[in-house]
Amino acid sequence: MATTDQLLNMLFDKRYRVMRKLGAGGMANVYLAEDQELGRRVAIKILNERHAGDEQFVERFRREAKNAASLSHQNIVSIYDRGEAEGTYYIAMEYLNGRSLRELILSRGPAPMSVAVDYARQILAALRFAHRNGIVHRDIKPHNVLVDPEGHVKVTDFGIARAGASQMTEEGSIIGTAQYLSPEQARGTQVDQRSDLYSLGIVLYEMLTGEVPFTGDSPVEIAMKHLSATPPPLREKRPEMPTSLEMVVLRALAKDPAARYQTADEMDADLERVGRGLAVSRETEEAATTVLRGVAFADGAATTIGPALAVTETRPPPPVSPDYFDYAEPPRRRSIWPWLLAVLLVAAAAIAGFYVYRQIQDQLNQNAPVGVPDVVGLREASAVNDIHAAGLATSAGPKGDSHIHRQPNSSEPKGFVYDQTPNAGDRVGKGSFVDIYVSSGKAQVLVPSVIGKSSNDAVAELTRKNLVAEVHKIASSQPADTVIAQDPKGDVKVPEKTKVRINVSSGPRPIGIPDVRGSSYDSAASQLQALGFAVARNDVDSNAAAEGIVIGQEPTGGSFSSKGSTVTLTVSKGPQTTGVPNVENTDVETARSQLVASGFKVKVKHEDTTDPSLEGIVISQDPAADTQLKPGATVTVTVGHFKEAPASPTTTETTATTTTATTTTVPGQ
Repeated sequence: MATTDQLLNMLFDKRYRVMRKLGAGGMANVYLAEDQELGRRVAIKILNERHAGDEQFVERFRREAKNAASLSHQNIVSIYDRGEAEGTYYIAMEYLNGRSLRELILSRGPAPMSVAVDYARQILAALRFAHRNGIVHRDIKPHNVLVDPEGHVKVTDFGIARAGASQMTEEGSIIGTAQYLSPEQARGTQVDQRSDLYSLGIVLYEMLTGEVPFTGDSPVEIAMKHLSATPPPLREKRPEMPTSLEMVVLRALAKDPAARYQTADEMDADLERVGRGLAVSRETEEAATTVLRGVAFADGAATTIGPALAVTETRPPPPVSPDYFDYAEPPRRRSIWPWLLAVLLVAAAAIAGFYVYRQIQDQLNQNAPVGVPDVVGLREASAVNDIHAAGLATSAGPKGDSHIHRQPNSSEPKGFVYDQTPNAGDRVGKGSFVDIYVSSGKAQVLVPSVIGKSSNDAVAELTRKNLVAEVHKIASSQPADTVIAQDPKGDVKVPEKTKVRINVSSGPRPIGIPDVRGSSYDSAASQLQALGFAVARNDVDSNAAAEGIVIGQEPTGGSFSSKGSTVTLTVSKGPQTTGVPNVENTDVETARSQLVASGFKVKVKHEDTTDPSLEGIVISQDPAADTQLKPGATVTVTVGHFKEAPASPTTTETTATTTTATTTTVPGQ
């Protein structure tokens, strides 16, 4: 397995980019990682190297993933993935940007009562969902409760959770954390959902006071206090606390499970009443009073953890009678043999009776029903050991029929039990057979050949075979959306759910399209066709460019398209008409320049005038200003030519002005 330093910044299991360490525990380390496939942050819990080879720890680790993955609830941390990589096991789970309840209590001390009640109710919501799905957490403590900045609570770490009621010992050791153990956990006896509620009572006590009710120098000492000690009253530590809230905590801490809350709903209902300032139920008041009286767990003789303490009762000596010193003749002794014989006969009868009793008791014990252990999720060897330890069997001798069935299964890895008959918790006669179904790995399927098919058809066929299609678009000369390659290849056997990569053609590799605007159509078309494009032409009217000039293209220059695709060129038909500019009252050269610039030919006519100010000035134009003409049309301008009037013979004669017109044509440019 990789060391801690090597995990940082590495791509774990070819998918998770490890960013930083979030925390460490006795069994595993937790890292923040980026899921490269889904682009989200996750928390990766990785089993410690020293535990990766320990079957018991691996079982607990797998059990956590399996139990939590089966529970989808807003107050339970979601499990996304689990697997084996880098020589160890890991779980990928929801990343919650917050702190554990343990960190909050240590840094902030006792919580406000409203906050403590709110957090407890959110934990109860998670437990209610788990219990309804047959899961008992068995390790509720502040360390396993995460709180985000908005106050949302999520329960995590189902590492020692079990389905239904179960024993709390593994190879003689108590499972759980000493400060939060229920009395039945401390005794190593059967636990159920009420054990989780006891642990939550401890957590609520700690949230309200900043400390747990029972402490000691060793786990055994703390466990003994869970069995018999009375928790210190909460109101001594926090006088302002409502009596109703203290009663809720005390009922949850009842030694006898029958006196506790029986369900998460019951406890939540009382906390809801406390939040509204109402009184708790009568049962809660009675249970709290019983706890404060110090009533120990029922069947106290069975609550010893470790060697029982010897108790010697001391009494004062009996008073000495004055007659004790009086002299008296010793009585006459009788023969001891009759008494001795009687004692021997009674002893013989007692021994014989005890022998007969033991024979009967052994016979009864052999026929007494026993509980079937829960072995689903265990390795085959561990499951068989648990079944045999319970006095049950899995095969009828070396040559008998085996009750171990090895079959393909996609939910459990190879070698692990995925089902059993009878079910866990059922009571059957000692020596009865238990059928266990062991996964031989995922079922093998034949990969179909999908080359040449469309991507939709290929994905559908692979899905029908219980395979997972991974589609990758690849540029190719093959028609678009056609499968051109696959891995694994067709006609190969692989386990179900295997990923099959299929390369799907996206068509020919795109080619850059040049910008041909401003070029003549013939030049642009030649350039595009040389690159492998087809060319289409679209002629439009345009006053902005001369005829035959490309003024637009689709796709645009600088974009990419596949070879053989069509580029449409928009080509100018040239200007259609232009308005004639107004050149009257301008000199002839100015008029000529304006008209030529507008695309017209110019024809100049001269007209004599006796007004010297009209010399070289346009007197009129034809056509008139703003008339629409096609480019190249002729505009005639009449320009004044000064000519003095002839002398008058007499002052009374009328002077006549003679006008002579001459014409000059100036071609347009």
